[in-house]
Amino acid sequence: MTNNETTSPAASLVMTVYNGERYLAEAVESVLAQTRRDFELVVWDDGSTDRTLEIARDYAKLDDRVRVVAAKHLGRTPALKAAIAETAAPYLGWVDGDDILAVTALEETAAVLDRESSVGLVYTDYVTIGEDGKARGYGNRCRIPFSKDRMLLDFMTFHFRLMRRSAFDAAGGIDESFRCAEDYDLCLRMAELTEVRHIRRPLYYYRIHADSISQRMRIEQIHCARDAVVHALERRGLSDRFEIDLQIRGRFSLRRRKTNG
Repeated sequence: MTNNETTSPAASLVMTVYNGERYLAEAVESVLAQTRRDFELVVWDDGSTDRTLEIARDYAKLDDRVRVVAAKHLGRTPALKAAIAETAAPYLGWVDGDDILAVTALEETAAVLDRESSVGLVYTDYVTIGEDGKARGYGNRCRIPFSKDRMLLDFMTFHFRLMRRSAFDAAGGIDESFRCAEDYDLCLRMAELTEVRHIRRPLYYYRIHADSISQRMRIEQIHCARDAVVHALERRGLSDRFEIDLQIRGRFSLRRRKTNG
């Protein structure tokens, strides 16, 4: 498993984990199994109190592409921002510590960035899995065609994403003011500055379980997503024409503002 390559990595993959011992080994192994091997994996332990840090360090001993940072607990968004700051490769992506990356995910997404210099973000389809790792079905967002405008209503650039670092930096990186939905906010900004490509193959396995952020912080995620859209409308000069109708199930719609007179 040890990597003997001496060249600088083409891609930095980041994994932030807090008390994630149950699924971490499977997540890390899915990254190390990638068919494209010129990457680094930064595992950021966000002050875990379980065996997360021990598990991560065991993998770092086995493969020198794995680097572990033991930090105090910051929370999801600050941890992600800090972990990204530890990296420098031209391509950047992240994998949640409870999910699984398909073996060709990095190879297929990086090939798009290698081939098309105008593209700054490429994303793939995904499959949802349960606690046991068994597939539940094709991700609903995969069926939504990419559109910069449609993204104001639907976050279709969900998983897996690989970004050109220059485009990530130009968009301003992670906005730490978002406690969640920070990736939605980032993708909205990046779509305004760079071309986006969609690989219509399921190269990511998104795990749904009771302890996931999407389950524990569902209401806050909805409101943070709404804030991301509000900011996007302001940047695009549309806030005087449209306002957001936030529905109880977390669905958005845009409606024209009423004008006086």
